[in-house]
Amino acid sequence: MITNNDFYAKRLEAVINTASDGIITINVKGLIESINPAALKLFGYNTEEVIGENIKMLMPEPDHSQHDGYMKRYLKTGEEQIIGKGRELLGKRKDGTLFPFRLSVSEVQLGTKKIFTGIVHDLSDIKNAQEKIVRMNATLEDKVEKRTNELESVVNQLLIANRKLEEKEERLRKSLAKEKELNDLKSRFVSTASHEFRTPLSTILSSASLIEKYPNTEQQPKRTRHTQRIRDSVNHLTAILNDFLSISKLEEGELEVNWSEYALDKILELVKEQVFDLFQRKQELEFSSPASSSTLVTDKHILSNILINLLSNAVKYSPDGQVGLRVEEKSKHWLFSVWDNGIGIPKAEQKHLFERFFRASNAINIQGTGLGLNIVKQYVSQLEGQIYFESSENQGTQFFVELPKKSI
Repeated sequence: MITNNDFYAKRLEAVINTASDGIITINVKGLIESINPAALKLFGYNTEEVIGENIKMLMPEPDHSQHDGYMKRYLKTGEEQIIGKGRELLGKRKDGTLFPFRLSVSEVQLGTKKIFTGIVHDLSDIKNAQEKIVRMNATLEDKVEKRTNELESVVNQLLIANRKLEEKEERLRKSLAKEKELNDLKSRFVSTASHEFRTPLSTILSSASLIEKYPNTEQQPKRTRHTQRIRDSVNHLTAILNDFLSISKLEEGELEVNWSEYALDKILELVKEQVFDLFQRKQELEFSSPASSSTLVTDKHILSNILINLLSNAVKYSPDGQVGLRVEEKSKHWLFSVWDNGIGIPKAEQKHLFERFFRASNAINIQGTGLGLNIVKQYVSQLEGQIYFESSENQGTQFFVELPKKSI
């Protein structure tokens, strides 16, 4: 007959034998009394080779020589160094190779007998991953230097292009009076581009120089801070160039609308993913939309660009506040609204909001080209919709985009 004690003993034995971590018990003399399969596999022994042997056979120096002294001192004074505490150590396999592991030791009193149980968790994968991260950091620094050089080359080409554009503008003003408005627009383009490029380029060059001053591994946080500044500046330059390219495509009629049916939640996930890195520490996105099964007929890329642009502005002009995106399905149209509780738009200047290069008087110290909302309005028109807004200075702004329901 199997007693309860037999049953619980067999269950405990099964748990120990199937545990993924090594489990070893020793007596007060340091001799191994039991060892589970995971520990045997980890150290490369079989049961007969370790039972009755001193636990120090699994330790490299200096732990190998010091272990017996530690046991005697603990049994005499009760002073704990490892027992009851986790600790990282090196283990020695049968073939002499070493590996890192975390050891947790506990004391168990069985009647008059005292034993010690050690749980061994292999850290080899973790340590390998840490070494891989160090190597990846070194590779990243090389890539940053290469990309910085490439960016410098691109900037030089842009400066040359800008100079050529200025020369062309002068010729056009002299020969084509009827295109005066176009020439004025190009002048503002050059001025805005030069101003907007200067700050991020200075940041990139200074950060690239500072990275060279932190060659040591422990200085990685400082290097990371400067590489992040470089990434932010490159993203800003990319956004500026995208604005200029979008204006060019719209003016030349090269933008094609690809109508198709899309899952609404997929578009919104794409938008949230694109704007996530823009949020500051104190900012958060309040979000609401219809059921995840909702679909709409639109151009996914144009719609996502509209929402990303509006959310980017909301984040930019509401640095310490909350930003919201709400989607509502009406009977004949979809309503997208983006709001913030930031600096708002002065009442007298609101009529100019969608004009090219317009910057409100309270936003002149904030980065921007003044093209974003003009592009958004043209994108909304491409989707046969309309855009309008409500704003109060120092209280925030809310944009509304209505897009008609369509079918394919």
